[in-house]
Amino acid sequence: MPTPTTPRRQFETLSDAAERTGLSIRTLRRRIAAGQLPAYRSGPRALRVDPADVDRLMVLIPTA
Repeated sequence: MPTPTTPRRQFETLSDAAERTGLSIRTLRRRIAAGQLPAYRSGPRALRVDPADVDRLMVLIPTA
């Protein structure tokens, strides 16, 4: 009987996230330090973020 597989989470580097959103790496690091953006470490230096979490930082401003 086949078992359902969960989709594999995708992560991106801070550099990729910054390029994709137009935010700076420094801004992303500040959001991580403030607890507004979850980050994941793999090894001593590799820091990754979930693109969906980065996208949630971008909030639509309603027009009048």
